Amino acid sequence: MHIKKNFVSAAATPPASGAAMDSVVPRRRGKGAAIAGAVLIAVLAAAWALWQWMPRGLQIDGADLRIGQVTRGVFVDEVVVRATAEPRNSVILDAVESGRVEEVFAADGALVQKGQLLFRISNPQRNLELLARQYEHSVSIFNLSNLRVSQQASSSDHQRRLDDVQFALDQARKQHARNVRLAAQGFISSVALEESEDRLAQQERALKQEQTANAAETRVRQGAEQQLESSIQGLNSGLKLVSATVDALAVRAPVEGRLTNFRLQVGESIATGKNIGRIDDPARFKLTASVDEYYLNRMAVGRHGSVKQDERSYAADISTIYPQIKDGRFTVEMVFTQGQPPVLNPGQSLDARITLGEPATALLLPNGAFINDSGGAWVYVLDDSGGAQRRAVRAGRRSNSQIEVLDGLKAGDKVILSSYAAYGNSPRLHITQ
Repeated sequence: MHIKKNFVSAAATPPASGAAMDSVVPRRRGKGAAIAGAVLIAVLAAAWALWQWMPRGLQIDGADLRIGQVTRGVFVDEVVVRATAEPRNSVILDAVESGRVEEVFAADGALVQKGQLLFRISNPQRNLELLARQYEHSVSIFNLSNLRVSQQASSSDHQRRLDDVQFALDQARKQHARNVRLAAQGFISSVALEESEDRLAQQERALKQEQTANAAETRVRQGAEQQLESSIQGLNSGLKLVSATVDALAVRAPVEGRLTNFRLQVGESIATGKNIGRIDDPARFKLTASVDEYYLNRMAVGRHGSVKQDERSYAADISTIYPQIKDGRFTVEMVFTQGQPPVLNPGQSLDARITLGEPATALLLPNGAFINDSGGAWVYVLDDSGGAQRRAVRAGRRSNSQIEVLDGLKAGDKVILSSYAAYGNSPRLHITQ
């Protein structure tokens, strides 16, 4: 009974519930904030490290850069160009006649005198033409001589007939005059007087006809003679022309000077108009220079310049400007105004300075390759962070060594002077050492 009682007591006891296990535990907020803060710090640290690791702008090597500083100084408005010496006067030698070179009497580079024989060519066709013209001329001269002889004989005949008619007329006049006196005295009849008068009239008509015929024949003879003389003059001109062409087969120097580019060989065939060289003035030279197209609007005939040789300067002014632009450059010619260097050869190169304006105080930047890429509209200016920032500027006049700065820079600014071609349109450069 005791056991049962215990069993019932145990069974009557209700089972334990899980309510006591699901009790709410208070959160620890300080620990969550610490974790979030740590994550944020880690992200910021990673971003800062990434920023320090990545280049700030286009990365370039500083060893290849040319840096210049903006300064205030005197701008020398001139341009230095490489000029080539050329003869001031040259005469081109072209072949007037075609043919085969038989003899060469001069060499390339030799000094020749006016009229000196240079070479001789052969052309059988020209010789045949000369013979034909000479024959035609001789025949015309012979015909003119025969015509003049014939005219002289005809003139003599006419004069003889004219004299005979004149004599007969004179006789008829005398006879008529006697008949008139005799008729007045009644010794001859009126019929005889009329016959005498008719014979006188007939002789007068005969004289007039002879004079008319003589005048007409004289005009015809003179016309024929003039035509023949004109023909002979034409033949003379043709003969001179053909003779000149034959003479041209022996080519002579037209002027005194130095023979250049003359390389004929015996046996060589040349055609009419072929260039066979030139004769240069050995004493007077000019300078030819190629100039950047930027200076075209500032160039003018008469601009002063100078060249230097052996520590001595020689004045030279611009004489001709050729405005045609090729590869960004145009050509000018300069002539010496106060003597030229004593030793000067064709093709020799000299540095020529051309003055474009008066010197003036300005803000200056050294000239460099960058000007061709930016056109003077912008530059890269160095900053304190080890980089360079693109900045708009306004450039003025230029020389070979200087650029006038009108706006956008100040004295002391450092500018990259080397080429910008590899930088594209990057607004900032990061320079590495």
